[in-house]
Amino acid sequence: MSYPPDPNNPYGQPAPPPGYGYPQAPQQAPGYAYPPQQQPQAPGYGYQQQAPGYGVPPQGYAPPGTLQANSGYINVPYLGTVKIASMGQRFLARLIDGVVVGAVLGIGFALGLAGVVGIAKNTRDCSNLDYTSPDYTNCLNQQTHAATGAMVTMLIVMGLLMAFNLLYEWLMVGLAGATFGKMALGLRVVKENTGQTPGLGGSFVRFIIPVVGAFLCYIGAILVFLSPFFDNSGKLQGWHDRAAGTLVIKK
Repeated sequence: MSYPPDPNNPYGQPAPPPGYGYPQAPQQAPGYAYPPQQQPQAPGYGYQQQAPGYGVPPQGYAPPGTLQANSGYINVPYLGTVKIASMGQRFLARLIDGVVVGAVLGIGFALGLAGVVGIAKNTRDCSNLDYTSPDYTNCLNQQTHAATGAMVTMLIVMGLLMAFNLLYEWLMVGLAGATFGKMALGLRVVKENTGQTPGLGGSFVRFIIPVVGAFLCYIGAILVFLSPFFDNSGKLQGWHDRAAGTLVIKK
């Protein structure tokens, strides 16, 4: 029994096996569609997602305490990039502090000496009195009291001046971060790990080391003040700065 030829295949050729010829679109049920397929991207192309909280550090970033290529700048926490004070600036600050302290000591010593001279002038002269008389004895007692008063006055003045000389840098650096000399040059002493003022504790450690060195004919104190030249880290930290964990920076 013969059948009429298929209008789609009038020559009766056999159907090609699957996989040959042009690809045919898949048959889809009415109302359904396949989701679009995403083309994979080759690694290294396009933007890559980063985990929350992580990112690429900005250009030029350096962690705290890192020197900036020996340029005299350093990263200090909470302060950012700051400039390290040069030895010339620190020397000039010392000179200004020396003038300030010297002026105060000179004025105090002059006032104490004037008090002693005034006490001496008010003392009676016993040379014209009879040494066997009671007036001579009373005059000698007055001279003894006057001499004692003058000595006590000078000791008090010298003690106050010494206390000022010793406490000046300790209290100024501990409370304000700078002495008058450092303020005049825009310098400041800060803690290397916090960027804050050293406080009385850190300032005392920084202050007492040169004082102890001064007992060796002041040679030890000079070595302490020159010790920043021996610092190979580039931070210009002297022995007293290393012990206290401080830096001297230019504001």
